[in-house]
Amino acid sequence: MTHSTTESAVGASPAPNVSHSITVRLEVPAGGTAVGHLTTTVEQSGGVVTALDVAASRGDALRIDLTIAAGDTHHADRITDALRAIPDVEVKKVSDRTFLMHLGGVIETASKHALRNRDDLSMVYTPGVARICQAIAADREDARRLTIKRNSVAVVTDGSAVLGLGNIGPHAALPVMEGKAALFKTFGGIDAWPLCLDTQDVDQIVEIVAAVAPGFAGVNLEDISAPRCFEIEERLRQRLDIPVFHDDQHGTAIVVLAALRNALRVVEKSLEDVRVVLVGAGAAGTAILRLLLGAGLSDVVVCDVDGIVSTERGDTDPTLCWIGENTNPRGVTGTLKDALRDADVFIGVSAPRLIDAADVETMADDAVVFALANPDPEIDPSLARQHARVVATGRSDYPNQINNVLAFPGIFRGLLDAHSHGIEVPVLLAASEAIAACVEDDELNADYIVPSVFHPEVHHRVADAVEKAARAVEKAHDA
Repeated sequence: MTHSTTESAVGASPAPNVSHSITVRLEVPAGGTAVGHLTTTVEQSGGVVTALDVAASRGDALRIDLTIAAGDTHHADRITDALRAIPDVEVKKVSDRTFLMHLGGVIETASKHALRNRDDLSMVYTPGVARICQAIAADREDARRLTIKRNSVAVVTDGSAVLGLGNIGPHAALPVMEGKAALFKTFGGIDAWPLCLDTQDVDQIVEIVAAVAPGFAGVNLEDISAPRCFEIEERLRQRLDIPVFHDDQHGTAIVVLAALRNALRVVEKSLEDVRVVLVGAGAAGTAILRLLLGAGLSDVVVCDVDGIVSTERGDTDPTLCWIGENTNPRGVTGTLKDALRDADVFIGVSAPRLIDAADVETMADDAVVFALANPDPEIDPSLARQHARVVATGRSDYPNQINNVLAFPGIFRGLLDAHSHGIEVPVLLAASEAIAACVEDDELNADYIVPSVFHPEVHHRVADAVEKAARAVEKAHDA
């Protein structure tokens, strides 16, 4: 984590950021010096004033709304206490802007048709709706054409692996799933519905999702811990006739591959020839590995908490056995540090502070480092940059953020438009290639290997590429 260089009486504070911004309502005397002291006090406390608005005025006093970016909640409290200590300043109210945004949730439903009279009611609901029901009963595929199913995705979690917070349960996971649904709508025009399940039993999750599937054209599994997520996804894919996508696996893998393609363009190396060290054999790591191998990578060494994964370790977990059989062609032995020697690429989806600058120095010239653990990466990016040519993280406060938002809205948009019944590797590869192609040759450099999530074309390009690939897959299956 980066830290502010501003020191207050209470020591260093984390760097200010918008997710910990607050609005403080204050009352100060009119015409005095108190207003000038507000900004100075915030800055001396390590915060950043992003807005100062006079909300009301009367003859002898001003009511001011001061919006401040803080580093964390404790930092915000210290800034507020410093404002209270200013003579003649009264703190009336402190509002956390992020909490305000989540009051009552961040999504809602809306009717596509106004119910203005009895005719409208008779067509949207009874008796006219009965004809729609009969049409679907005669041909189930009409549900995609005549109901919200055609544009709906279930965002399913059991709350067992939420962000970097761990197993916090389904109630605490709901804000994340709401946010995910908002991203689906904003970037893909898709109606997504959070389904937070109060069970972590694999059988129950599979049965529940299968039971609600008639109302959806796709399922996005989210924040479900490994290794249960693998079995849940596999069983649902076998059982359902709609795409089942685990974003923590496949979304991450797609964006990593896109970023790696462009990083290798920067350093003028090819995916087929580089040596890669991948740290993390959980959901994301395994999916990244499978997609990289599918894209043409041949030399990769995978490390987990017990060291280099190989057939010699005697692992019994099926996933680790598969990794051992399909990686490490040179028979590298030892530790992660040994694996890094002369490697071209490091990809971490594991834990903070696993390697240091000296480790990166042992890598090949023009090394690429993707330190993706959140919120604290496997190596401080500033240290990695001392020796690596290209560095990426999962964070938004450094260049080259590997962000799943680049992938899943366009992927599901394309799958829904193709009326796809599943999702296969060619679709994932098409999505990755579309993301990579959004960075034009004259834009590409070591600090810009992936487009912004606000890139005006990225989601449309991904959707188009996925739709074409999905239709080709469906056609091949029908042949």
